[in-house]
Amino acid sequence: MHDIAWIRENPEAFDTACANRALSMSSAPILDLDQRVRQAKTALQDLQQRRNELSRQIGQAKASGGNADAAIAEVGAIKDAMKAAEDEERDASAELEGLLAGIPNVPADDVPVGADESDNVELRRWGTPRSFAFTPKEHDALGTGLGLMDFDLAADISGSRFVILTGALARLEKALAMFMLDIHTREFGYTEVSPPLLVRPEAAFGTGNLPKFEEDLFRTTSGHYLIPTAEMPLTNMVRDRIVEDETLPRRLTAFTPCFRSEAGAAGKDTRGMIRQHQFWKVELVSITTPETSWEEHEHMVSCAEAVLQRLGLPYRVMLLSTGDMGFAAAKCFDLEVWLPGQNAYREISSCSNTLDFQARRMKARCRPRGEKKTRFVHTLNGSGIAVGRAMVAVLENYQQEDGSIAIPEALVPYMGGLNRIGPST
Repeated sequence: MHDIAWIRENPEAFDTACANRALSMSSAPILDLDQRVRQAKTALQDLQQRRNELSRQIGQAKASGGNADAAIAEVGAIKDAMKAAEDEERDASAELEGLLAGIPNVPADDVPVGADESDNVELRRWGTPRSFAFTPKEHDALGTGLGLMDFDLAADISGSRFVILTGALARLEKALAMFMLDIHTREFGYTEVSPPLLVRPEAAFGTGNLPKFEEDLFRTTSGHYLIPTAEMPLTNMVRDRIVEDETLPRRLTAFTPCFRSEAGAAGKDTRGMIRQHQFWKVELVSITTPETSWEEHEHMVSCAEAVLQRLGLPYRVMLLSTGDMGFAAAKCFDLEVWLPGQNAYREISSCSNTLDFQARRMKARCRPRGEKKTRFVHTLNGSGIAVGRAMVAVLENYQQEDGSIAIPEALVPYMGGLNRIGPST
């Protein structure tokens, strides 16, 4: 949610931000609604003050035996005027809040302006893609070739964009997640959380998924939403709360299934495990003070990078442009892992700093020790990393000519000592 006071004081900067986001929105209708709200509030305050004055006059007149008919009549008229002012304030406030709720965050100053992913900026690369003595296969061909990955059976049970993993691949999925959780909790200061997978609409609103992106969510008959990422319950752990500055940053991580309708991805990645309705992810969330959020953003990216480095997976770090950045993000880095089967880098982690955008929606605040005044916290989220896509990357980068998969050294202990997946595993 946007700070209306900031828009009021910086209308040109807001208009520029909207233009950079390719939005037709401007500050004009927002400020018109804001003016209506403030005028209604002022009118209501003036009417209340006049009613109080008249009440005193009526009391004095009755005490002295005077005539108070005119004052009583005016009080009656004021009552009607106050009802009209209250209705105007309520309606204009609701319209203003609805308008602000659908506008994405203002990009940070160093975010490149662009239309889409083609305008993203590559910052650095790590690792050298492996040279193969044979033509590398894509992960779905490798998995089905092993007899451990079945899309057809999953489709019979659930429809498209689902998969069934068995044997060593099912174990590899959990091994990847446990490996990631151990790194984040033992080395990088994150606390593991087991959160709810169903949330109320207020929680989805708090992270910016509602109202604009409801079609991307799965909604139950009870009115709950299945989480598209653990960011939703983890970030909402501070909703409607005041946390003390000295307890920050709070670093939270969770390994959960994620559910997405992929409403806006028709025709994209219909094969394989890249884009599914249900997948597993290790999520990272940080709650910080405003002064430390940019430093925390860099820390979060480094944590996600550490996972890829220890798995020996080549990747690159991209700074997303205004046209490719998520709704709530003020700045976002994507980690893109090398997939030799596709001969391309593909996203495996997004790390975003939303500043106080989500906090305003959640009414989440922090307070320095010994002070009464509060301010909004800053919230950050990132994949630490997407487990399914990590499996895709391991399968493609560690494939052997006979179709078997070598296990990265870091994962061998999590696989019970298994160092190779073949058709018999």
